[in-house]
Amino acid sequence: MQPRMECDVLIVGGGIAGLMTALRLAPLSVTLALKSNLSSGASTAWAQAGFAAALSASDDVTTHAEDTLSAGAGICDEDCVRLMTADAPDRIQELIDLGMPFDRGPNGALSLHREAAHSTERVVGVGGDRAGLAFMQTIAPLVQAAEHIEVIESVAATSLLEEKGRVCGAVLDSESEEDSGDGRTLVLAKAVMLATGGVGGLYRVTTNPPEVAGQGLAMAARMGAELADLEFVQFHPTALDVGVSPAPLATEAIRGEGGLLVNEAGERFMPSLHADAELAPRDVVARGVGRQINEGHSVFLDCRDTLGDRFEKTFPTVTESCLRVGIDPGRERIPIAPAEHYHMGGIATDSCGRSTVPGLWACGESSCAGVHGANRLASNSMLEGLVFSARSAASIRESVEEVAVPDRALVPMPSPSSEADREDLDQRMVRLRSLMSGSVGLVRDAEGLVEVILEAAEIERVASGRSACVANSALAARLIATAGYLRCESRGGHFRSDYPMTDPSQARRSRLTLAEADHLLAALQPRSKPLRGQIPES
Repeated sequence: MQPRMECDVLIVGGGIAGLMTALRLAPLSVTLALKSNLSSGASTAWAQAGFAAALSASDDVTTHAEDTLSAGAGICDEDCVRLMTADAPDRIQELIDLGMPFDRGPNGALSLHREAAHSTERVVGVGGDRAGLAFMQTIAPLVQAAEHIEVIESVAATSLLEEKGRVCGAVLDSESEEDSGDGRTLVLAKAVMLATGGVGGLYRVTTNPPEVAGQGLAMAARMGAELADLEFVQFHPTALDVGVSPAPLATEAIRGEGGLLVNEAGERFMPSLHADAELAPRDVVARGVGRQINEGHSVFLDCRDTLGDRFEKTFPTVTESCLRVGIDPGRERIPIAPAEHYHMGGIATDSCGRSTVPGLWACGESSCAGVHGANRLASNSMLEGLVFSARSAASIRESVEEVAVPDRALVPMPSPSSEADREDLDQRMVRLRSLMSGSVGLVRDAEGLVEVILEAAEIERVASGRSACVANSALAARLIATAGYLRCESRGGHFRSDYPMTDPSQARRSRLTLAEADHLLAALQPRSKPLRGQIPES
């Protein structure tokens, strides 16, 4: 019998979506389960640019919505987009009231800058490129001091619990003990929110924390939750190309300030690809950079003439990353390459964060209400977490009024694993990350997508009962590849070399369940072995 905890609401994840939801749920008791620690904030702490919102007299929420819909390439949920952009100014004011030190001009007005695919300046940040860090420094102490929140650090949620068809908690494994099957805690709750972030850890090079690898997506899928738009993965075009992952990010705001993309000969290539050149939508810029690299060129972000000596003051985080590898960004060109950055897809939710499974909510990058469509508009990501955390908290509060914490639940059966098992799984995941980067990256085709589906399924089978974290990541990879295989067109962040054109008849959001993914797997590999099931807790 594992140790137990009980609470009104369990939230898995400590970025903007998880923290803001937790704060808003008082006086309900909240358990906040984090893979790292509260101050790190996972991907949120790494976010550079800021929050998009219509805050100037020359802008309005309708224009913000139209820019978002345009970037989304025809498959956004328009109602959710307009809800988000309409709510954005009030949510920014809420952060200001909580102490968020947004950048301001000499007259005290908020400083706004423009990013790719925005029609005007509407991104508000902190310190040029430290919005995410500033958010964590502002909000984490409030969470730590909140009497209704209990924070558990350095644990991995490995599976959800259910009773009578309702999600009612999760299994938390100590990060140091997870593969041995020890150090497990069962958290039983009236409601569960997954705010587990994206899928960067499934790729060879990412701008995100490597431990964020689609686990929430997989856990929800195993409960039967519907997933949406999984094929749409955004690659940031200007990650520093310095041979490391996570790759340091050169924020898009640099191009908003006039930074140019050039090859080793100093030639610009974006003007021939899009009317907005360096400020084209991210998928267009990323593929443009990728094409140059595939043709044997080196690609650079050149800020010498446009920023020069102002670079360090304007973008201190990027400056630190550059200086660390011996590059002076104000006087030298910055070597860049695309890297996995953001997942537009996720657990399908309504506008209040509810998934299709009773008792389960999702928010932030792990969710998908349809606000990003096929290609996220810059700086709408933290805004999404901010807006929909408020709506999710209200929905959870209303839903749990007459729900009781269960006294038992279905719990996965653990199995012991050896050091050899762990080494084998580590090697398999290295190969899978390479396959994901090559076949579910900037350019895909049917052959590569099938290879990933089969490889991920085999890793999932081998890992079942040995490492829930690896099994979950492998399942997430299989689901993304499956969605990519099923969308036979190119749109936004999903480009198929065997279907290079956008098909107007496919201008709709995609939906997928684990049962449907398993059906495709069976068709591709009829003899695939079943995975371990669940048993009632004794």
